[in-house]
Amino acid sequence: MENVDRSIDSVQELGAPIVDSEQVVLQFSDTVYRLALVRCKNRTDADDVFQNVFYRYLKYKPSFESQRHQRAWFVRTTINCSNSLLANVWRKRTTELDKNLPAEDTIDLTVYDAVLRLPQKQKTAIHLYYYEGYTVAEIAKIMASPQGTVKSWLSRARAALEKELKGEF
Repeated sequence: MENVDRSIDSVQELGAPIVDSEQVVLQFSDTVYRLALVRCKNRTDADDVFQNVFYRYLKYKPSFESQRHQRAWFVRTTINCSNSLLANVWRKRTTELDKNLPAEDTIDLTVYDAVLRLPQKQKTAIHLYYYEGYTVAEIAKIMASPQGTVKSWLSRARAALEKELKGEF
């Protein structure tokens, strides 16, 4: 059974990259938007990052070796675009909205809110590991950090989440 799983992974890894623009957006939109939302902490900024990533894709039309390479490009570009947005000088001149304002969602977002309060690198590592299914080695390559550092981020993030959410779940 393991051999079958490995062969499926290798087929997906070696699969030809998607070329059609509509298919690309359909294939990678969830990944890009979720990662942007985790990094930016709000929908409007995530929307901006989403648009920038796909704009760059359509403008530069990069070539890829495989679907795995294509997916890694979208993840790396999303991280870069969100970093650029978060480093913007105008962001430093803004203030938080009052928490007592009516919320648009009434869904319990306790875990999501706890993840958003993590430091940027821990939050990104958690998202890539649990939501996108990347391995520690792949995350290290995407984030240009040693594997040991990524393991530390994941470990610290898990400990912080466990401490904060203890008793709630």
